[in-house]
This record gives sequence, C-alpha cells and structure tokens, in this order.
Amino acid sequence: MDLLHECATASAADTLSAMAEPRPRSNHCNGTHKSPPYHLNGLTKRNGFSKTVQNGKPNCGLYNREFKESFEEAPLYVAVFTYIGYGLVTLFGYLRDFLRAWGLEKCHMAEEREEQKDFVPLYQDFENFYTRNLYMRVRDNWNRPICSVPGPHFDLMERVTDDYNWTYRYTGKVIKDVINMGSYNYLGFAENNEESLETVKEAVLAYGPGICSTRQEMGHLEKHQELEDLVAEFLNVEMAMVFSMGFATNSTNIPALVGKGCLILSDELNHTSLILGARLSGATVRIYKHNNIKNLEKLLREAIITGQPRNHRAWKKILILVEGIYSMEGSIVRLPEIVALKKKYRAYLYLDEAHSIGAVGPTGRGVVEYFGMDPTDIDVMMGTFTKSFGAIGGYIAGKRELVEYLRTHSHSALYAASLSPPVTEQIIRVMKCFMGRDGTQTGLKRVRQLAENTQYFRQRLRDMGFITYGNEDSPVVPVLLYMPGKVGAFSRHMLEKKIGVVVVGFPATPITEARARFCISAAHTKEILDTVLDALDELGDFLRLKYSRHQRADRTATYDEPNVELDA
Repeated sequence: MDLLHECATASAADTLSAMAEPRPRSNHCNGTHKSPPYHLNGLTKRNGFSKTVQNGKPNCGLYNREFKESFEEAPLYVAVFTYIGYGLVTLFGYLRDFLRAWGLEKCHMAEEREEQKDFVPLYQDFENFYTRNLYMRVRDNWNRPICSVPGPHFDLMERVTDDYNWTYRYTGKVIKDVINMGSYNYLGFAENNEESLETVKEAVLAYGPGICSTRQEMGHLEKHQELEDLVAEFLNVEMAMVFSMGFATNSTNIPALVGKGCLILSDELNHTSLILGARLSGATVRIYKHNNIKNLEKLLREAIITGQPRNHRAWKKILILVEGIYSMEGSIVRLPEIVALKKKYRAYLYLDEAHSIGAVGPTGRGVVEYFGMDPTDIDVMMGTFTKSFGAIGGYIAGKRELVEYLRTHSHSALYAASLSPPVTEQIIRVMKCFMGRDGTQTGLKRVRQLAENTQYFRQRLRDMGFITYGNEDSPVVPVLLYMPGKVGAFSRHMLEKKIGVVVVGFPATPITEARARFCISAAHTKEILDTVLDALDELGDFLRLKYSRHQRADRTATYDEPNVELDA
C-alpha cells in the first residue's frame, strides 16, 4: 500500500498477507515508568442530555503520564428544562410565523418578489425557521465587530438594534479594554509589538502585501521555501508544504490522498474542514465514537474482513482522521493507542493539529511531542498558523514523497494564491522564537505560561462547581450552560462586565449541550484570569450554572481493552 500512488485494486488475500508482514514495533514502554492507575476514554454515549466517562487501564508503555479527561453528566432536571426551553421557543416561533403570514408582524428575512412566485423558490421558508425564530433572539451575541488587536484585551464597536436583532446600527462609541477570552491566540503572538514585528515590516517593504499568483506560477518566494524548511525542522520530518488557508489545507488535500474505493474512519467530533474534505474525496466515510479505541478497532476489523460493500474487494486505502485538540470539547486525541491500531491494521493516519501545535507539548510541538512519540509514526501531519502563530494558513508535513505528490495534485497548491510575504515572515518569526533562534527563551516561556494558565483556570472552575469538558492540559475550556435562555443571558452579562466570551449552541453542539468556550492564552496574566473567574463565580450563582456534583465525574462505563500489543 502507498498513500501516494494511484488506488489499485487488491485482493483480500493480498491485503491480509500484507497485514501479516512484520512491521517495526513501537518502543514507548521501557519498563522504567510507573503505569498510571487509569485514564479516561472520552464519550461513550450520546443520548441527548449526557455523556459518561470511560475509565480503563491503558496498555503498558502507551502513556508515560496520567491522561485525564472529564465529561461529567448534568443532573436529569437540566436536560428536562433544556428540552422544555427549546419547545417553548419553537412553539412561539410557529405563532410568530402565523402572525407574519397574516401581515400582523413584519418579517425581515429575504423573501421572493411577487413577480417570482411562479418560479421555483430561491429561499426555502421552512429551512429558515431556526434562523428566523431562534437564532435571531440571541444574534447579538455573535459577530461583534472589534477595532483593535485581538490580544488579551480588545476594543469593541458598540452597536444597538431597534428591531429585535434583525438589523444593527453603530453608535460611534467604542467599548474599551474588554478582556478577550475567545480568540485562539494561545501564545499571545497576535500582538502589535513594534520591536518584535520589525522583520514583518521589512517583508512588507521588500515584497509588498501580496503575491497575486500561485506557487506553481510566479508566487514562489525564497521566504516560502525558508518557511517550509523551518516547519520540517520544527516537526522533525523530511519535508513540509505550506498553504494560504487553514480550512482549505484539509478540504483540498484529503481528496488528493484518497478517493473512490478508499475508506475514511473519522472521529465523530472532527472539524468541518475534515468532514468536507472527506466528502469531497468520494471515499466511503464511517464515523467512530470520539476517542473510543474499541469502536475504532471494531470498524478497522470489519473493514479488513468484509472489504468494500457489494463487491467485498479489499479497500484500496484506509485513512484515519483525527484532531490533536478538539476545538469544541477541549479533548486531546488518544494518539498512542490510535497509532498502535493503525500499525496493527496497516492503515494510514491523518493528524490535524490546528489547535494543538504550539499549544501543548514541552516545547510547543503539539500532541506528538505531548505524548513523546516519533513523528514518523504519523503519515500526514497537518496544522494551521491561525492560532498559536498569530497568522493565517496551514501546512502538510511528512515524508518527502507525500509532499512532492501534493505539490502536483493538491488543488490548493495548484490554484490558491501564495501566502503573503508579511504573513510568511510572521510565521517564520514565531517559529524561530519557538526554536530559540531569536536568541531568547520567549517561545518556551510562553508555552510554559500557557500550561500554567490552563491548569489554574480549569482547577478554579472545577472548585466553583461548573461542569467543564475536555483534558486538563487543553487550553480550550468549554463551560456547559445547557439551557437556551441562559446562553444569551450569560454572554450579555459577561460583556456588561467587559469580558468577551464565545457562546456556542445548537446546531454547532448537540441540542442539550450549549456552552461557553473559553480559550486560554499565555498573554493572560493571573490578574486577568482572576477577574474573569470572579465574574464567573458571581454569574454562576445568579444564573444557576453550577451544575457539577463532583469535582471530577465518577460515573464510569467499563469497556474491553482494545487488542493492541506493544513491546514492553
């Protein structure tokens, strides 16, 4: 099997014989460390109102530290009132639609003109029901325009509505120094420090703001080559390639790697860019439960045994799609076990480190470093520069053959404009800071500061009684709000306290798991975090948001160990 070659039909016997060939074994366990007493397995069920935690003993050598994740269940009454809340909002939505139909209430949504009524409608009325009657009630909590650098503080343009969030007008006033708890500025490199940005300024003067061409034509600069060499060195792989858009890095490169007759096994919580890339590829897509190694192994075994539907031929390729940190749950991938499975079943692994590169690991090199693993165990290493690097774009890294193949087969490589020179220089500047090439320890200090801030913030939230999701080392911290009425109230009250937060609800989350998502940054000082925590403590009592009954969920669901054998 080769991820880069054309998909060729293989018999089941050939596939099984290839699986039987001896392969290099992982050597994570040296017998000298103490095995942790347990680790958490993520989600085990989605019944509309709860998730339970799975505890089990990891295989020897897969983890050299305790792997702690929490997905605590809310009390049953919370789910009941959440459904009642959505039911009431839906009921009043139908009532207001009835009033609009009779002209008793004005509808501000896009509508067909009278002379077009005989044509097929461009706007489907019922499809806009949720937007029209539910989202509009809380629309003021999103798309707030900022007018400053999105650092630990930012400025907001004040806006008001005279028609219940259908339209807005700006007052001309600015809300100054709002604490930023929502940006993906994990290491604080989205800054306007003139001294630090001197090289970026020089890049603008030397090359201009844009290239106006693709890499294949006139858009390949020596700066791009310098960045790619630096990324490969930073990740300790053979070669890397950069792209001008993080979302497109996934959505246009996955179709170049797999196609019809191939199988994609995708985590149920994967980002939309991974989902879109998988759909565009034409490959068969199967979903496995989040971080559930037993479920993933079951799908792998079935894929090997039964082959493709109808003809039962062997799959041409099997590709596992995972993320380093899942941006909505704050969960970290169980990478050692997934790597062990992909080796055992001779599959390929595509790792999206958009939120984990720079954010975890002793020196910010992502989940591969976080688990102390060999980068060569990952077939395709993907990441973005839009979070920890304070820039835009993404990268694909791995073997030389992989990158050379994508240079001529990726739609982003062939048709997308190159990274602008100042953005490229910004990424180079930050990466050199990570690697200590700037002559300072700034990068390392920021990585350590982020870890300290994350653990402090999460611990304080648990002590207060909030239900939080995810890994204790993840800077993405979801705080569960559940009820739709409390989502808007939470965001508005926090803004009154000059704290900007991101609230997320259905359909971005399950209907009963609306939440506020805090993104911790190394730029946050202890005083900033304490200010936010004090406001959360007060607001949690006022809105009755402290649903946790335990500091860590103790409801467990046992499961059988996956059949993964590694050298001890």
